[in-house]
Amino acid sequence: MKGLVGLLIAGTVSRVGSVLTFLAIPWLVLETTGSPSRMGLAAAAELLPYVLIGPLGAPLVDRIGPRRVSIVADLASAAVMAAVAFGQRGGFGVLLVLLVLAGALRGLGDCAKRVLLPPTIAASGVDTTRATTVYDGANRLAGLLGAALGGVLIATLGAPRTVLLDGVSFVACAVLVAALVPARAADTAAASPEPYLTALRGGVAYLRGDRLMLGILAMLFVTNLADQANGAVFVPVWIDEVLGSPAALGWVSGAFGLGAVLGNLVFTALAPRAPRYAVFTIGFLIGGSPRLAVMALSDELTLVLVAAFGSGLAMAAVNPILAATMFERVPEHLQARVLSLSNAIGFAGIPLGGLLGGWAVEHVGLTPALLVFGACYLGATLAGALTGHLAPTRPPTAPYSPARAPAHPAHAPARRRLGS
Repeated sequence: MKGLVGLLIAGTVSRVGSVLTFLAIPWLVLETTGSPSRMGLAAAAELLPYVLIGPLGAPLVDRIGPRRVSIVADLASAAVMAAVAFGQRGGFGVLLVLLVLAGALRGLGDCAKRVLLPPTIAASGVDTTRATTVYDGANRLAGLLGAALGGVLIATLGAPRTVLLDGVSFVACAVLVAALVPARAADTAAASPEPYLTALRGGVAYLRGDRLMLGILAMLFVTNLADQANGAVFVPVWIDEVLGSPAALGWVSGAFGLGAVLGNLVFTALAPRAPRYAVFTIGFLIGGSPRLAVMALSDELTLVLVAAFGSGLAMAAVNPILAATMFERVPEHLQARVLSLSNAIGFAGIPLGGLLGGWAVEHVGLTPALLVFGACYLGATLAGALTGHLAPTRPPTAPYSPARAPAHPAHAPARRRLGS
């Protein structure tokens, strides 16, 4: 249990620090360059390596061990964030290089922490779905706290010092993992490390053979794309056109976050008994497309806030169910590469979401864009249920010798279904 608590606190601290940086770096770039386009470039400079490093670095996590990688990546990230805080002194080009390095290290550390979570949960004896729900709820609460603190800290301390606080959070994470997560349960690196490309191909081969995982990832690609378009483009444009005040931006995101935190508290109590498949499907149906439809059809802020709160409440169970299903489904020795590749595929829709959302609003208008993206969201949600992508399937055959495959009931011929 000590290891799970340590990992939970480390993840919460890391999330708060990440939100501080998410808010502070664009402000830092705007202050030093005065260029909105450079703000977008700076965001991309950190996001792209973050997405790519997961699948590319997963074999290294397997070889070195996730606990060691997590600690080293966090300590290195602390040093890089200190450099980022004052990177503008070397010019915008130097800052971009530092942000690329920061994104890569953050992605590698997050990859390691994802791999640390399943064995740490198993060692604690806590139900997997309940543990992932608590972990997700803590991350959502940390996001709310980070957003609330970020504006105050940037206003009082300035953007560079706020970025430095993210560096301090990385040091705290490294100390927590080193002190509380047992090495014996975490760093079980392969006795005979595979060649790098062989390890990469193994993750791809497993994922290609798993129809349920592919169906989930296709759905996540579309829904993440629509979520990013909504958050980055549709909500700000709606608020500007309808209300003319940026103050409501925080209200909409706060309503969603509050609903998500409350939903996590409820699902934490119900998780072991809740039917996964039904909760997952209903959560997406209620929490996805309706909030876009409300903005398309209404100019009442109260209705939009209610829809955002209900969306957060409904979606609170989705991420924990996804995490628990993947942890139980993927063999332990493949989790680093398969989960990282899955994360990259799901996240790939995020950069496209902002681009397509902006293009749609500019060319067809806000209301048609909201309706089209809402319909795509609804279609992606229903596709898994109606076409059988989320139905029980036999596990794919991993391209490894049986001696290396762990004995796990989730990988026996009788599959544990998502709805169990």
